[in-house]
Amino acid sequence: MAKGRELKSRIKSVEGTRKITRTMEMVSTSKLKRAQDRVVAARPYARALADVIADLYSPVLAEQFPLLRQPAAVKRAAVLLITSNRGLAGAFNANLIREARNLLAKLGAANTDTELHVVGRKGLGYFRYIGAAVASSRVDIGDKPRAEHATELVDGLMRDFVSGRLDAVYVVYAKYNSPLSTPPATDRILPVAPPERKGPARDYLLFPSAQAILTQLLPLYVRNAVYRALVETAAGEQGARRTAMKNATDNAGEMLNVLRRTYNRARQAQITQEIAEIVGGAEALKG
Repeated sequence: MAKGRELKSRIKSVEGTRKITRTMEMVSTSKLKRAQDRVVAARPYARALADVIADLYSPVLAEQFPLLRQPAAVKRAAVLLITSNRGLAGAFNANLIREARNLLAKLGAANTDTELHVVGRKGLGYFRYIGAAVASSRVDIGDKPRAEHATELVDGLMRDFVSGRLDAVYVVYAKYNSPLSTPPATDRILPVAPPERKGPARDYLLFPSAQAILTQLLPLYVRNAVYRALVETAAGEQGARRTAMKNATDNAGEMLNVLRRTYNRARQAQITQEIAEIVGGAEALKG
């Protein structure tokens, strides 16, 4: 019954794996709800910032703010890639890394010098593995990003842009549409493109002046863009992991059904053979 023992061992192993994947699916489902709440909370603030900047923007004012400076040519750019610290999320991180590689290749083809900044162990591990230069990295943000994290990531890049060392800054992240749709996306966050006004324009009483207000709002707008990228990627990670673990649990269930049927057939064949041997032995004794 060597084959039967092997099958029982495989059944036990698959059952243990299914328990793990089911538990991970439940954990991701719980984390996903909180991550979704952060995404939903971040979007109205971003929309309000964009609306105010769109209403205050004018070509005359734009000349006074370095963050609105549109370079004639992008000679040096920074790419901020946001990935997760953990795997077991299907192709989630692989898609983000591919998006960043395509962007770097596109910029390189345009003779643009690039520097790469990476958030997350998965992205960092990949680019170190292929020997690519990484200007900076963060692996301590995790799946609960805060506004302070966005500030720490982008303030140095803003200073480099204002000083003229950088001509553009891009962020590569997972755009959260739904738990089943988290495609990789690329946004250029610097220079700030004038947002399009959605809905009717509002009349404002400006104090002390439009210049003073934009001085405060433009850095907030850039930081908020990075914060939204962080929270959307965190939500996308949980959605992708939940989907991957659900698929793994379902596949384990199907495999268990096959293994159990195979084991039952093998056991039935063994019992039939033993009965045949007993009957044959009895007939031999009669003869």
